[in-house]
Amino acid sequence: MDEDAKHANDDFEGGLDAEAASEQDGREDSEDAKRQPRRAENNEARELPSQAAAVHQRLRMDGQKELARGSMALLLSAVAAGISMSFSMVARGVMHAKLPDSDVGFLVECLGYTIGFIAVILARQQLFTENTVTAVLPVMSHPTRHNFGSLGRLWSVVLVGNLAGATLSAITFMYMPMFDDATHKSFISLGEHMMENSPYEMFAKAILAGWMIATLVWLIPAAGQAKVWVIIIITYVMAIGEFTHIVVGASEAVYLLLAGNIGWSELLFQFGLPTLVGNVIGGTFIFALISHAQIRGDKDISIKDQT
Repeated sequence: MDEDAKHANDDFEGGLDAEAASEQDGREDSEDAKRQPRRAENNEARELPSQAAAVHQRLRMDGQKELARGSMALLLSAVAAGISMSFSMVARGVMHAKLPDSDVGFLVECLGYTIGFIAVILARQQLFTENTVTAVLPVMSHPTRHNFGSLGRLWSVVLVGNLAGATLSAITFMYMPMFDDATHKSFISLGEHMMENSPYEMFAKAILAGWMIATLVWLIPAAGQAKVWVIIIITYVMAIGEFTHIVVGASEAVYLLLAGNIGWSELLFQFGLPTLVGNVIGGTFIFALISHAQIRGDKDISIKDQT
């Protein structure tokens, strides 16, 4: 393998797409003009072989930034995300209280479910199910002990923050005079409907929810001005499909706990653990692994072309 092929092998996952590579080369040229001829050759080797590889590269770089952030910054952002995600329960609950109990009413109220995701993603707050993809890609590219440790720290801090924010929201909604009786009853109705699922049903539906959120994360870089519509479409399908999400569902489940409709064992073992494991499997062990394997295939083809 010649030197250019080796460079492509090293930089495929850690390098830049064509546009970013060009920008970086311009900055480096101003510092070291003598390396211009060689850099022009290397620039071709570093161009990514597919659009999927470019998306992978962008998400991987975002993941590296998240893994490097301090725990306190992650925690505060995650708490804010947990609070923002409770807007999904609020919007859907308010609409549920006002709309007729019919198929049409159900389809309309499910639009409220999308509100929390719009708020969290556009505000770039830390959501656990997003990090089952973004933060995992750097670890898959470089599976070192340090990277695994950083991923474990990130997941732990973000999950705790998300659940703390969701719990704080549920407590606030229960004990502060924000909503009328009809809305409180609709919150309980939504939670009870979710808790009709067995633990295995929670787990199975959570796998699909994790996959859909991972798909959403993958689509966002290419969405441009249509970003909000992509968020709405995917999360709306999650709502009408009644797929379980650990953070959105946490607000509903904790609200039921405070109302005395469920106990701690139901909260943890019927909803919490099955949904958490399902979301992780759908987002990480299915979507992220398959997507990364696709990019590795592109990498192998790219290196063969360079030899």
